[in-house]
Amino acid sequence: MAIENENKRSQKDLLQHEIEVLAGIATSKDKYRKIVQAGIARWVKDFQKGQIKIDTVDDLKKLIEIDLQLQKDEL
Repeated sequence: MAIENENKRSQKDLLQHEIEVLAGIATSKDKYRKIVQAGIARWVKDFQKGQIKIDTVDDLKKLIEIDLQLQKDEL
């Protein structure tokens, strides 16, 4: 009986740890998305001001791809 209780406690501890890890990952992804979105907004502003030429669209593409990947991971 004591072994069964210990196993149940270990499983609960493991599940709690997994929940905490997943919560930390979700928090990090939210932060990363905010950074990426700020980068996209800055890119658009600089482009509108003429500070960015069309040949540097690759930076925007990379930011968008990162943002989409972070969103996809949430599904």
